[in-house]
Amino acid sequence: MTSPVSLSLADAMQSVAAEIDDLFDQVLAVPDDPRAVLYEAMRHAAIGGGKRLRPLLVFASANLFNVGRTAALRTGLAIEALHVYSLVHDDMPCMDDDDLRRGKPTVHKQWDEAIAVLAGDALHALAFEIVADPETHADPFVRAELALELAKASGPAGMAGGQMMDLVAEETTFDLSTTTRLQQLKTGALISFCLEAGAILGRVPPEGRRGLRAYARDIGLAFQIADDLLDVEGDAEVVGKATGKDADAGKATFVSLLGIERARTQATMLVDQAIAHLSSFGAEADLLRAIARYVVERDH
Repeated sequence: MTSPVSLSLADAMQSVAAEIDDLFDQVLAVPDDPRAVLYEAMRHAAIGGGKRLRPLLVFASANLFNVGRTAALRTGLAIEALHVYSLVHDDMPCMDDDDLRRGKPTVHKQWDEAIAVLAGDALHALAFEIVADPETHADPFVRAELALELAKASGPAGMAGGQMMDLVAEETTFDLSTTTRLQQLKTGALISFCLEAGAILGRVPPEGRRGLRAYARDIGLAFQIADDLLDVEGDAEVVGKATGKDADAGKATFVSLLGIERARTQATMLVDQAIAHLSSFGAEADLLRAIARYVVERDH
């Protein structure tokens, strides 16, 4: 039987995913001019499919501080735009060279590499346009902090730095510590920002965000371990992308370094730790607790 918590998580995921798709549909309306193909490529990458985990985390974090739904969803939209840009570029032949993403042809396969570069660039710019827009939050200091922290999370000290380490990993054997650092940057930095964003929207000072940062660190690693397990054990049709690519590229992963069972045990321990970091919150953090459990139970 499905528990009440998982039911509420399923409802929240469905609702947030639908609203994010609706918002993308609005901001990416296709113009009747020569830019149309760019918008079509952006829509192809951004609308439909995907877990929308990052907007869901923003929404769940913002709920802790009574942040309005519009502010939370628009901030989640910005993070999802930035995440999708990274996927478009990550899938290109110069990076991971993938043909399938979220069950659809990747942008460079559906069109070409030049359009994929531009679609990714435009989604990156859109993310900062959204967080800087007064419609997202009336307080300019909140908007400025969102933009600053999103830039840090996505740049060389965050996601882009992790992607650089991932490219180096194809030529070098990384140990567990270096692999952990790679994933904390490539995947974890943006997940951490999602939790931080909810608190920023709620005007919580940095010292009041430590528990959320610790939660984000743990579920970010658990998420990546689960991804590594899916890469080994998952069905490509269910996962929505090619599997087994890390092993083929000779990259060190949590599974190759720890083994399947130890990796699974580590992911479960990280989820338990993440939930423990929410001990100062009551029922208002139940959605975050449910998300932590979902991270290691998902099949895609």
